[in-house]
Amino acid sequence: MKTLHVPSGTGDGPGPEDTVPAGRARAGLRRPAVLAVLLGMAVVVSICVGSQPSSLAEAWHAVVTPAGTAMDTTIRELRWPRTVTGIAVGVCLGVAGVLAQGHTRNAVADPGLLGINQGAALAIVAATAMVGQLPPVVQAVLAFGGALLASVLVFLIGSASRRGSSPVTLVLAGAAVSALCGGLVTAIVLLNEAALDTLRFWQVGSLAGRTDALPALWPFLLAGLVFAAVNIAALNALALGEDNARSLGISVLRARSTGIAAITLLAGSAVTMAGPVAFAGLLVPHIARALAGADYRRLIPAAAVAGAALMLFADTAGRVIARPGELSVGVVLAIIGAPFFVHLARRRRLVAV
Repeated sequence: MKTLHVPSGTGDGPGPEDTVPAGRARAGLRRPAVLAVLLGMAVVVSICVGSQPSSLAEAWHAVVTPAGTAMDTTIRELRWPRTVTGIAVGVCLGVAGVLAQGHTRNAVADPGLLGINQGAALAIVAATAMVGQLPPVVQAVLAFGGALLASVLVFLIGSASRRGSSPVTLVLAGAAVSALCGGLVTAIVLLNEAALDTLRFWQVGSLAGRTDALPALWPFLLAGLVFAAVNIAALNALALGEDNARSLGISVLRARSTGIAAITLLAGSAVTMAGPVAFAGLLVPHIARALAGADYRRLIPAAAVAGAALMLFADTAGRVIARPGELSVGVVLAIIGAPFFVHLARRRRLVAV
């Protein structure tokens, strides 16, 4: 069999060459193309499907050469911003999920494990209880600030030991902070009806009516993706174990700090834009790992594309299932995500983190 020589290693320097069958190498080149096609299909479906379906020609006309018709207005002012927001949320949750599972060495971890969702909820309900109902823009700012503070607190607690942060201490610190924030949220909403109404609306992860936050959040989203890219080499080294990573010249504390910063910015942005969307950050890393392998140089881009496609397909499915109304994307992902994750957990050849 003809073989190709593909360099391996952690990305920190030249490594030994592995011999890879040519067929497997060609399959590795085809998989990114498959993901790109799926994302393109998801974008088209998201734009064309709604209470009044539109054809491809109408969608193209509305995006490229609008004439002010009712369908042009619907696509340009409602469906297109919602699609762009869905892509942004999916990218954030997909990449943050990969980083969360990589740094905690936990195949069932998601970004919410670091207290991000509960921190955002606490900030919103606490402010509502003090000053009353808040406009969506203020809620978005509060959600991002609460997520940021909760994740920083988790990292500080997890790094308090002399050996610094570890997967176990991060998970335990995240569980403790999430439980604390969740208890405070419960106490506040039991005493304040306005906070309960706000929390009830915010907790339903959805893309409907939440397109105003992206223009203000894109710098944080971009910074999170930059941190994730910088973290790739360290993650490949940490996958070999912390001792091996140190022997390769990797600073574990710096790598964990960079990873937590990326998770915080990305997951905080996603929570701010769409609320707590369950299962996306949990499932997307497994889907991307099955398609792209365990090398984070391919895994993180694959997770970004897979997350965006999954988010758009789930959002569109919610519009189709419950016509003339719709199911929120969080509900759809919970319905399809739970059994799919059980299936993944029962597979013998489940790819390890």
